[in-house]
Amino acid sequence: MDDAGSGRAGRGPGNTPPVGASERSMSDLSSETGVRHRKRLSARGNRHDIPRVGIMGGTFDPIHNGHLVAASEVAWVYDLDEVIFVPTGRPVFKLDADVTNAEDRYLMTVIATASNPQFIVSRVDIDRPGVTYTIDTLRDIRQLRPDAELFFITGADALTEIMKWKDAGEMWDLAHFVGVSRPGYSLDLKKAGAPGHAVDLMEIPALSISSTDIRRRARDGEPVWYLVPDGVVQYIDKHGLYRSAH
Repeated sequence: MDDAGSGRAGRGPGNTPPVGASERSMSDLSSETGVRHRKRLSARGNRHDIPRVGIMGGTFDPIHNGHLVAASEVAWVYDLDEVIFVPTGRPVFKLDADVTNAEDRYLMTVIATASNPQFIVSRVDIDRPGVTYTIDTLRDIRQLRPDAELFFITGADALTEIMKWKDAGEMWDLAHFVGVSRPGYSLDLKKAGAPGHAVDLMEIPALSISSTDIRRRARDGEPVWYLVPDGVVQYIDKHGLYRSAH
């Protein structure tokens, strides 16, 4: 998975819901709706006194079924109540890259997650001015969900540089980290400098799907069906994404 830290069946062609009808914004995370979240059943059908919330940050350019499978698997293993998908604004590690418009990436993420009631999408990163840092994402979500235990889901390969991230030492106090990887990927957490008590690793078979390859396939006119949700395929086609320079 080439974006920091996902599957369920996509909708058939022609059945993509209006974005406005499916969007779940950060207003759903307010204290007013906190009671509603606490009453929601977790991935394993439990009710937690302290909500267990996953955060999946990534460029999502585009979001694909590997992201969705990873989020679903982590939600099951850690019995999460919900997973918040956070499309990055200006990714600090991709400042020189040709990244698709943030609004397009956000809307594709909304479409991709619409059918799973445990998945919501946040604008905190794309609405925040400046470069996107993970620590800012965690601080914002912590402020919005002071009642929750947070689990940050990211690609395991990103953890190799994690101690170089901005304010890395503070991150462990804000969330537990779950690094997801393709089968066979090995990572020495001690060598990476990440505290073992704060980081877990999980293998996700579907992570052989790559956003980079999907962009290439779309650019070359090759099919991307079943690599991304059906609604995202339609969005890419409708808006002509990846067929030329953004």
